[in-house]
Amino acid sequence: MSLNSQILIGALTGVALGLVLGIDLLSGVSNTVIYLADLLGSVFINMLKMVMMPLVFTSITVGIANLSVGNQIHKVWMSTLMYSLSTMSLSVLVGITASNLFEPGKGIDIKMFHDALGNVQNPNVNFAEFVAKFVSSLFMNPIAAMSQGHVMGIIVFAILVGVALVVGGQRYRATLSLFQEFFDLSLLILDWIMRLAPFGIAALLTKLIATQNIDVLTSLIGFVSIIMGTLVFHGLIVLPLVLYLVTQMTPWTLFRGAKEALITALATSSSAATMPVTMRCTEQNLKVSPSVTGFVIPLGSHLNMDGTALYEAAAALFVANLTGIELSILQQLTVCLTAMVAAIGAPGLPSAGMVTMIMVLQSVGLPVEAIAILLPVDRILALHIVNIVALLLGIPTTTRTAS
Repeated sequence: MSLNSQILIGALTGVALGLVLGIDLLSGVSNTVIYLADLLGSVFINMLKMVMMPLVFTSITVGIANLSVGNQIHKVWMSTLMYSLSTMSLSVLVGITASNLFEPGKGIDIKMFHDALGNVQNPNVNFAEFVAKFVSSLFMNPIAAMSQGHVMGIIVFAILVGVALVVGGQRYRATLSLFQEFFDLSLLILDWIMRLAPFGIAALLTKLIATQNIDVLTSLIGFVSIIMGTLVFHGLIVLPLVLYLVTQMTPWTLFRGAKEALITALATSSSAATMPVTMRCTEQNLKVSPSVTGFVIPLGSHLNMDGTALYEAAAALFVANLTGIELSILQQLTVCLTAMVAAIGAPGLPSAGMVTMIMVLQSVGLPVEAIAILLPVDRILALHIVNIVALLLGIPTTTRTAS
């Protein structure tokens, strides 16, 4: 059975068990089960936090260091970077706007999350204070940043190390190999942790449903509807419009040329696994130069993460609504920037996006325990929504959800 199916079964089991336990919270058996569920859920959350910083640091460092080929094709490198950042910014703007308009989860107060809200930033901070605090968070001792969970400090340090490895070239090949091995080790540990995801999600949902209002489940319908609507809008309107304005190519033309890659993406939910097929379709069907394809496709698999950024930004606002927190414009800006960086730093593998989702939540002090609600939804969206849009329009597989 696939991990996705196991997670969905675990989520359903947790909801069912929570409903049964919620009937009589005074029962000694119910209290014991809820305590054990809380303990198991906390272990799962802490294990995700444990692997988050090493994974993000090594992923960004190795990703940048492997782009040294950009020195030979500077124009292509800059064009790809500007395109990816532009479409990602548009996707985040679409997701944030829709979340502010429809406010999914508004009015539902999840008291279970309150213990984790001590680090929420002051929403009344002025712009000058926000800029000063944000800049100071970018440059700090990397060891302290990693131990204290300061995400932006680790990201900036990873970028600097990656650039230094590019500038150093062959002199630092051994160091790059070490970081690559550490990245592979982090992914291996993450794979072990995700094997526990069905049990962790079941435990977290058991406590959530047993101790909270059942309305939290109905709020998911609104959230999923917004994610689906915004992804379809971004896929049907924004990306085809950009495609036509920049290349004069219709989406149908791209669909015919990239159909094999899109079907592979549908089956794997992984841009990394789809990359070889994408490169072959691009060269043979769309007649793109192999020198350009060999650079742009691997770069796009790291940078062009519109669906991930949109989903994670909208999810952060959904969690804020569930906890009764009003995020200021500056805090929402922090969410947008972190979501974009987190999307870039997410490895092109299923389930790794949950680690970067933790980054986005922690950037404004939101409770990480909320992934108990988000992970089952994420699995459904990752398997279906964006891939369906891609199959309809021929959108490149590097625009994906938080897989």
